[in-house]
Amino acid sequence: MGEEVEAQEFSRADRTRHREKVRRCLDVFARMLRESRFDTDDPMTGLEVEFNLIDSAGDPSLRNMEALEAIADPAFQTELGQFSIEINCPPARLRERGLLAFEEGLRQSLNDAETRSSEVGAHLVMIGILPTLGEGHMTPDSLSPNPRYKLLSEQILNARGEDITISIAGAERLETTTDSIVPEAACTSTQFHVQTSPDEFAAYWNASQVIAGVQLAVGANSPYLLGRQLWRETRIPLFEQATDTRSEELKAQGVRPRVWFGERWITSVFDLFEENVRYFPALLPVTDDEDPLEVLEAGGTPSLHELRLHNGTIYRWNRPVYDVTPEGPHLRVENRLLAAGPTVADTIANAAFYFGLVRTLATSERPLWSQMSFSAAEENFHVAAQHGIDAQVYWPGLGQVSASELVLRRLLPMADEGLAAAGVEAHERDRYLQMIEQRCLLRTNGAEWFVRQMAARQDQERFDALRATLLDYVDRMHSNEPVHTWS
Repeated sequence: MGEEVEAQEFSRADRTRHREKVRRCLDVFARMLRESRFDTDDPMTGLEVEFNLIDSAGDPSLRNMEALEAIADPAFQTELGQFSIEINCPPARLRERGLLAFEEGLRQSLNDAETRSSEVGAHLVMIGILPTLGEGHMTPDSLSPNPRYKLLSEQILNARGEDITISIAGAERLETTTDSIVPEAACTSTQFHVQTSPDEFAAYWNASQVIAGVQLAVGANSPYLLGRQLWRETRIPLFEQATDTRSEELKAQGVRPRVWFGERWITSVFDLFEENVRYFPALLPVTDDEDPLEVLEAGGTPSLHELRLHNGTIYRWNRPVYDVTPEGPHLRVENRLLAAGPTVADTIANAAFYFGLVRTLATSERPLWSQMSFSAAEENFHVAAQHGIDAQVYWPGLGQVSASELVLRRLLPMADEGLAAAGVEAHERDRYLQMIEQRCLLRTNGAEWFVRQMAARQDQERFDALRATLLDYVDRMHSNEPVHTWS
């Protein structure tokens, strides 16, 4: 999302030329899939984490450029809002102590970054939505200075033709409008990457869709927005609404949203890229000079720049990724539905649960998605976002079941099996999966902890209570003691 795009305006001819180029890229991509031109020898996993920035009082700190200058680490990048930044962790192989390497590396990076950024009045927080954000932060002035973000905001608003409405009903209700996509910046996430072969991609993507609801249930960490208690994972409806290019009339016509769970199980990664091209007009119709077919026929690896840029503006919760490294092109599933935090340990526990469970399901002889409608998986996703650890979800062979009971009785053993098959040693598997187990036994996660702490401060003014709870949260975050142990 942080790719540099120069500020510009687009003509009708620009859009026509870009559409033709995207379709040319899609044709080349199809040929690459047929000819198996992908790096699949020793798949990697990846991790990205987004952080919010606060001042010493717990209010948002709109100083991400100053913080990045102070941190001086190329692994950290800008994000959409001036109150957030992102880190890209080095990819790792699970069989080479990858989970522990993620935890140790992320913990060290967080400590170093906090030390440096605090000198410019910006403290890092791993939480899905910064609970102390107010209406005054939801203006175009809060966008990061990267021209891409301003351009993207303008294109979404132009496509929509009217201001964006945010309407979320949970424990309380929020109704507001905005003239930019800054509310999207309120959503900070963790992204897990799983590299796959073209032949395995569909199974890994389908499996990721199947378990999305359960992931949200155990990992929810975004209960407050603009001072109101809403869903346990409020990021989900907020992100869906904040980037919606459709007017009410287009919604009624069945036009697909750009933040999309999807609508069907797939048989190939090509299905997803083809849907992107068929259903969604380009938001950023920037065209470069590469002829992908010429590059391919000359024995090179095409960047497929337009196809990748277009894919980056369609926000599937499990997104396909085509990327090129010195080893060659490869494919990844980007699982991007979880909030950041509460701690580094909790984040890696979420990663272990996902990596292990998705591997077991993807390699199963009888695919679970053959026993479950796609609409049931989508309903699980939104029910879990709303209710978190207390969600009731549908599961084949069980019907409606408590998400926490499902994890304890069926899914944790499957996650352990998948991690073992990936070469993760028993002590490493136990460390992280026991954190998931304890969350389910104690029915707690980041969202539940925050709501309980706010209930204990209900006699205080709402934003005073949010600031105090957030500062307590930050202290515990730095302890790296998993959230189920927090008092």
